[in-house]
Amino acid sequence: MFIDSARLYIKAGDGGSGCVAFRREKYVPKGGPNGGDGGNGGDIIVVADRHIHTLLDLKYKRKYVAQRGIHGQGDNKTGRSGKNTIIRLPIGTVVKDADSGQILVDLTREGQSAVIALGGKGGRGNARFSTPTNRAPRTWETGGEGEERNIELELKLIADLGLVGLPNAGKSTLLSRISAARPKIADYPFTTLSPKLGIVKVYDAANFVTADIPGLIEGAHDGKGLGIQFLRHIERTKILAILLDASSENIENDYQVLLNELESYSVDLQKKSRLIVYTKADLLENEFTGINKKIIGNTNNSHIFRARG
Repeated sequence: MFIDSARLYIKAGDGGSGCVAFRREKYVPKGGPNGGDGGNGGDIIVVADRHIHTLLDLKYKRKYVAQRGIHGQGDNKTGRSGKNTIIRLPIGTVVKDADSGQILVDLTREGQSAVIALGGKGGRGNARFSTPTNRAPRTWETGGEGEERNIELELKLIADLGLVGLPNAGKSTLLSRISAARPKIADYPFTTLSPKLGIVKVYDAANFVTADIPGLIEGAHDGKGLGIQFLRHIERTKILAILLDASSENIENDYQVLLNELESYSVDLQKKSRLIVYTKADLLENEFTGINKKIIGNTNNSHIFRARG
């Protein structure tokens, strides 16, 4: 199961409280203060891990609480700090504050980490408050509270090429031919229910990653069909491949529907370079010539590619 969004409650550890204690020493009032400080609370830390590819684990565990700091003790013993809680996430995950919408961190590379909730500071013991005029203080501090918040996680796949098209346009078939990926292929719409990645190996050149995005329909940016759940993944791709079924009765309208959905979802998608890929062209062998001008006209950032099958 592919899960690309999640909502969590996180709570950093509270700091330990300071201690009030006195040592027993002759000629020293009350024996002298020796209450130790409390330990700091643990932080909540997120880390990008290339071995994780979905937010599925977070579907079943939605609450993360870090360990609190230990209270200070006599003999100037400082309490132990609480352990940090580490949440490992897929590369490409955006972490937001659920209430304010502020982006806390965007994990775009392996091993990248960030503290998203600070643990509370340990309180001071009475030994810290000793002065020449107050040599037997009974003052101490409670530990600070750890930060807590609700966060939203949004996974955006990172790929070089994104395959975009209407349902049953041949995206999965193309991915299975150019890479070792084996997505589900069938003769009915919406066979792809979640994004699929494939690595394309090119001779004498660097390999690149291709993402198969579930089919878009008109109104996808408003929540229709399956597309709205996965349009976010297109934002990470460097180039978009617009797949058009050459056997469609209204191929020009198909192309315009896809462009409208992309541009309605994000203005930034207009700036991406695009490839126009005709699929199932072998079904119209005698009618394919000259179809290019009908589709893209004088579009400057588009290029033509023809895919058989």
